[in-house]
Amino acid sequence: MKILLTGASGMLASDVVPKLKSLKHKVIATDLKPRLKDIMKLDVREIKDVEALVVKNKPEYIFHLAAETNVDLCEQEPDHAYKTNTIGTENIALVCQKYDIPLLYISTAGVFWGDKKEPYNEFDIPRPANVYGHSKLQGEVIVQRLLSKYFIVRAGWMVGGWEIDKKFVYKMVTQIKEGKKELRVVSDKFGSSTFTCDFAENLMNVINTNRYGLYHMTNKGTGSRYDIALKVVEFMGLNGKVKVTPIDSSQFPLPAPRANSEMMQNYKLDLLGINNMPHWHDSLKKYIEKNKNKK
Repeated sequence: MKILLTGASGMLASDVVPKLKSLKHKVIATDLKPRLKDIMKLDVREIKDVEALVVKNKPEYIFHLAAETNVDLCEQEPDHAYKTNTIGTENIALVCQKYDIPLLYISTAGVFWGDKKEPYNEFDIPRPANVYGHSKLQGEVIVQRLLSKYFIVRAGWMVGGWEIDKKFVYKMVTQIKEGKKELRVVSDKFGSSTFTCDFAENLMNVINTNRYGLYHMTNKGTGSRYDIALKVVEFMGLNGKVKVTPIDSSQFPLPAPRANSEMMQNYKLDLLGINNMPHWHDSLKKYIEKNKNKK
């Protein structure tokens, strides 16, 4: 299958693209800021550019991974957030509609308010807590309105890519490697991790069902940032050498409000018997052990 993929320079694509290629799919990789020489430049905010690339390459599927995922930047620059995450997605969806191309759109746990005690499933009503969540949710609404052949897959707290990872786990590892003996970590925000390698491994199992619709795909288990930091220290073999201190999120103010819970359940995958995502403990251990000695 020939797949046009946006956001090819990002964390998720760093595992999705190699997996697709290993399955003998042809990938037309694109990004606003190409990181590798085989990635073509594409600004999804320009519909003419999107359509021109589709007409030229005639993909059988579009995987839309491109997004502005910096939550605080989205809050500070909402025009940028909506133009990238909402209008950019609308551009992709309109081109898919015009040329009858199925679409995969990657969304986020950030569409939920965070007041539910149990993990959110696909049948819970979304209500975002910040601009980032709103911009991604409106992308979902547009895809559902314009298309009948689509997958919307919500991921959780993303982990992967190592050297291109700007997220929590890599930041913790970096601080430890720099010699920090105490990590002060928020303990009152909870979520579900999504390891990019596991997501990539399970993605085509979902796509190949042709059961179009909305899905959650996170690793099994939930936890706080504090819980994750404890495991990072453990898996780096530094228990007793690096202290992890829980703090309240009020001690760590950020421009964008965060939901108290971004915990998600892969409920539809469970019902269909295709929830092959491992527990986050197991995946974090593999991720740390594989990468911890890299510079």
